[in-house]
Amino acid sequence: MQRDDAFIRAWRDTATRALDPEDEDRARPPLHFRTLWISDLHLGTPGCQARALLDFLKHTECETLFLVGDIIDGWQLKRHWYWPQAHNDVIQKLLRKARKGTRVIFIPGNHDEFARKYLHHNFGGIDVAEEWIHETADGRKLWIIHGDLFDGVIQCAKWLAYVGDSLYEFTLKLNRHLNSLRARMGLPYWSLSKYLKGKVKRAVSYVGDFEAAVAREARNRGAQGVVCGHIHHAEMRDIDGILYCNDGDWVESLTALAEHADGKLEIIDWAQHMPVPAKSTPAREAIAA
Repeated sequence: MQRDDAFIRAWRDTATRALDPEDEDRARPPLHFRTLWISDLHLGTPGCQARALLDFLKHTECETLFLVGDIIDGWQLKRHWYWPQAHNDVIQKLLRKARKGTRVIFIPGNHDEFARKYLHHNFGGIDVAEEWIHETADGRKLWIIHGDLFDGVIQCAKWLAYVGDSLYEFTLKLNRHLNSLRARMGLPYWSLSKYLKGKVKRAVSYVGDFEAAVAREARNRGAQGVVCGHIHHAEMRDIDGILYCNDGDWVESLTALAEHADGKLEIIDWAQHMPVPAKSTPAREAIAA
């Protein structure tokens, strides 16, 4: 089995299936935006927050949707095939948005680098591109790129990136167990790995170097800003006159970048929009048992 073709198989396998009936749920009216950016979904891994992502896709509408890399995790799929129904549903929801008129642009990252051999192709209405220049409603030009080309570890020591990826998966496994417990207690989602990265000085330095490098290249390309992903750290700030935007991820942060009709940009923390699970009571637990 050629697992490098997971991207193509996922698109084809889900193209004719029906979505979950819950897809038609309109209890919460959708939020409308001019443009949305999401990245680092890591479909094909247990760490992907697919149900939260489906909730986001069901309750947002936009004219253009950018998928800014690491949508499907080819690295993990090579080691172990993992593709539950919820991940099919995410792909299908993206295809449905494309069919209904949303322009969907996919820019591959390092975890789905196998898709880079399909640049300039269109799959189910989704365009595959290496990079993009997006003009906001207020006339600013934003350079869209995943960002792995500015990661020294990826470029100079890819073996180290694979080791780090395995350790990261272990942290995410702990994170899933922790949040399962928090959900039973009626508490909202909280990211352990995001907290740990914020406490490690070297990781903070790495993030700063990455952001500066990406912003510098955006300036060289004549853009007023840049939108990227890759480092799983949602951020929007000025770096030497360049607007740096990172849309975060759907493994730890559950974040997206949004453009409003007037060109205003903001980071959306979807964990704040999702309903908090009701705290379990002894009676409910007895019934469930």
